[in-house]
Amino acid sequence: MTTEPAEPGIRPGADGATGLPVLDPLDHAILRTLHRDPRAPFAQIAAATGVHERTIARRLERMTATGEVRFTASLLSEHLGEGSTVELAVRCAPGRLHETALALARRPDTRSVEVATGSLDAYAELTVPSPEHLLAVVDGSIGRLDGVLGVHSSVVLRLLLTASDWAPYDEEPTPVRRRLAQGQPAPEPITVDELDRQLVRLLQDDARMSTTALARALSVGETTARRRLTRLMASHVLHLRLHAEPAILGYPVEARFRLTVTPRGLDAALRRLAAEPAVRQLVTTTGASNLLGYSSHRTPAELDGFTARALADLDGVLGVETALLMRTYKRGWVAGPGPRDRPGAGRAPAPLSSRM
Repeated sequence: MTTEPAEPGIRPGADGATGLPVLDPLDHAILRTLHRDPRAPFAQIAAATGVHERTIARRLERMTATGEVRFTASLLSEHLGEGSTVELAVRCAPGRLHETALALARRPDTRSVEVATGSLDAYAELTVPSPEHLLAVVDGSIGRLDGVLGVHSSVVLRLLLTASDWAPYDEEPTPVRRRLAQGQPAPEPITVDELDRQLVRLLQDDARMSTTALARALSVGETTARRRLTRLMASHVLHLRLHAEPAILGYPVEARFRLTVTPRGLDAALRRLAAEPAVRQLVTTTGASNLLGYSSHRTPAELDGFTARALADLDGVLGVETALLMRTYKRGWVAGPGPRDRPGAGRAPAPLSSRM
């Protein structure tokens, strides 16, 4: 039985150290459920948390009102075999790092942009339709930005884990993480048509949009909309995501690691890293450093333990480079201000759906 208690934990202010909203244990419990299933209905969240559905709705409305918490959807071009995903390290002149990162984040073809400790590089992940387009980007538009001293590119060969597979507070790994850790092949990608793409475009800014609203917008029957969505959700190509800074969820220490692994040791390294709940993205790439990953931790001590436990024990590793993320300018196609610049209010969210 669910209850509807008073809500003393709602605090619209921000943490003075991080600039992030202050969430209480119930907020975290709600987000943990939605991280696992961004389209979970209010009734399911209420059952998991033991509070009334109306309380869930109010809490979610508050958390999404600032734009700090969003529900997004996208098709993964890596699994569709459409174009290429490229990791860029853009070397900047002193004093031009922030300006360059902002310019990269404004580009519609960048999925993520961040800066990290180490050299004066802005890191970006972008998608390109062809090698010719990549050449134009590297040698043309990005390469000619004021303050850019050089651009290093590496093409993603395999996308293994995404942010949707990161749930360090959840003992049960996602199906994708479990398959990778066990060395099982990824499911065969499905073919998507224009109706599928229209459906995903509708979900881009509100992945919790109801099937009734989807059917109305697509001019199809609700059964058709539900069947299409179910098929996409069961596939490897649709990326549904609760979009929130890891710090909001209690994991403010983010790291970027690059490994150089022998071809013989690569699969074993991937299986080992997939078993680490802290790893939130994992890809293999071209280049001497052929494995790139991101991890999130509660404290620097946890990062140190992860490095000693997970990275040091890998066989076939010839080199390891780790860095702390200092600021993320864009994440999962969503650009936003850094913690110190957060205005406390953003774009008004779409109405939250209680039933899918």
